[in-house]
This record gives sequence, structure tokens and C-alpha cells, in this order.
Amino acid sequence: MLLSVLLLVPRAARATSCSTQGEMNPQDRDTLASAGSQLGNAVIQQNFSSIQGTLLPAVAPQWDGIRGVIEQGAAYTKGGQVQLNALYELDATSLTAPGDAQFFCSSSNGSLTVTVSLRSLPPGKYALILAYVMGGPGSGQPANATAGQLGFILGLDGSAWKLGGVFLRPGVLEGHDGVWWWERARELNRQNTPWASYFAYETARYLLLPVDFISSPNMEKLGQEQAQIKGSPGEAFPYAVQDGARTWKIDSVHLDPSLRQADLAVTYESTGVTDPAAVRTEATAVLSAFLKAQPSLRQSYHGLWAYATRDNKATPVMELPMAQIP
Repeated sequence: MLLSVLLLVPRAARATSCSTQGEMNPQDRDTLASAGSQLGNAVIQQNFSSIQGTLLPAVAPQWDGIRGVIEQGAAYTKGGQVQLNALYELDATSLTAPGDAQFFCSSSNGSLTVTVSLRSLPPGKYALILAYVMGGPGSGQPANATAGQLGFILGLDGSAWKLGGVFLRPGVLEGHDGVWWWERARELNRQNTPWASYFAYETARYLLLPVDFISSPNMEKLGQEQAQIKGSPGEAFPYAVQDGARTWKIDSVHLDPSLRQADLAVTYESTGVTDPAAVRTEATAVLSAFLKAQPSLRQSYHGLWAYATRDNKATPVMELPMAQIP
């Protein structure tokens, strides 16, 4: 989750440049590595005073949201160890005003290019730090497993790097990492279960990077494989499912890891019932009809979230494990 004025955007680039860690001079690389390690340890230790003290002035008003994200991530970071993954120095000093920008970060031999896309970026120098949180006693993962993922956006304020954005995701869902889910997606596609395959690709994408504004050859390959699934839900919505004589209209389905489980969120059009018992009965009927239409999803996911829409407003109803959905 991005908690700053810097937002993901797939738009045209302004004049910018990027230096990977292999291209940085040793002093700059060590400075950024030290900043990433210190921030990562502060997140793991829930050291909020230390993190708040590093904020860029422009994002200081967003502190409550940043703190909330870090608190919610404690389940898969507690007791872990920071392992830096990648450092990128982003130079946007050539911008004349805040604008959308892309940074093309190429390896020293030019064989790999990572694209970082940011929106409403003021002129200046920035850095992106990606790191793993290796499992610890509080994360429920082995010490050599990726329990969580971290991402930090830093901005150069005078001569000091200050925090502009925090990103935090689990490293596994249902005990499996992004590579496993990618392999699972391919297997499900071979089994001709397009919906299950499609959402397994979505889960793999979520677990392979802690941020959504990076494009890499790996992610492009994943997207190409996902786009080639025949009969996938990519253009299926609104999707009608039958429940006896009644037809339910489903507006969307997407991955929902909010409970740190591999759930899918089903957003459907409600009849407008308001009694709590009737609302749950309706939601259960929708989820049951949906799984009868797409039974392969039972084997891959923990459960389903029900979101009822009425008058263009979506309201969460409940989450049910697969075993409790008839």
C-alpha cells in the first residue's frame, strides 16, 4: 500500500534516470542500504517513534495511515530479519513541476530492465528500496522462509534521505510463496480450470513484489501467460449465476488477502434486504451459486468474501471458509 503523494500510474515518462545498486558509487549504495536496514528493523520492532521521525514533511500528515499498515503487518514481520533485495536511485531533478514519471532501471549489462512508474512526482531525487522479512518466531514461518515483503520510497531532503512511502505484504499465502502459486497457475491451466488458474496468477503477482508500480520481464511474462488463458474471467463481468429460479449478478471477483489468507472477494448486486439475518442468507446463497458455477476455486482458496452492492455502494457482509459454503 502506498502511503504518500507518490502513486502508481502507467503513463508516459518525463525526463528521468535510474541507477541500480550495481551502478551506484559505494558511498551512495551503503547509505541507502543502511537506511533500508534501519527502516526494516524499525518496522519489525514496531518502533513507531523512529519511523515517524524519518518522514518527509509532505507525508507527515499521513502518519496515522502509515502506522496502521505497519501494525497490521506485525503478524508476518514480528521476530523476522531484514534481507535487502534491491536498491534503486531515481533522479527526477529534470522535472520542472510535479508530474507523472517513469524510471527505466537496467542492469549493468543491459540484460534486465525494471520500470518504476510514479505519479504526481515533484522534482527531486528519490530512492526505492525492496526487502524481504525472513521468518521469525512471531511470523509462523521458518527462519529461511520469506514471511513478508517490504518496500520504501525515500526522498532526498537536503542531504538526508526521508521516508515518503511504506509498502508491506506477506511473503506467503496458505503456506506457499509466489513461485509456487505461479507454478500452480500453470498446472490449473493445463487442467482446463481457467478461473482457478487466473486467480492463481493474481496471487502469484501479489506475492512476488511488495509494490504494484514496478514492471519487470518476469511480471510481463506472468501477465502474458495469464492473458492467454482461454475462458478466463478477465472479461466475464457482470457474471450471472443461477440459484434455482433466481439469478444473481456478480460485478467482480478479486484476490482479498486482508485476513492474511488466500480469499477471493465476490461483489454482487443485492436485492436490498437490510435485516442482518437476511443479508447473511442472501450472501451465502450468492457464494454457493458462484462456487457451483466455478467449483475448481474450492481447491485453491481458503474462502470467499461477500460484498453486497446497492445504489452503487459496496458493503462487506462476511467472509466464509470454503467448507462453510454449501
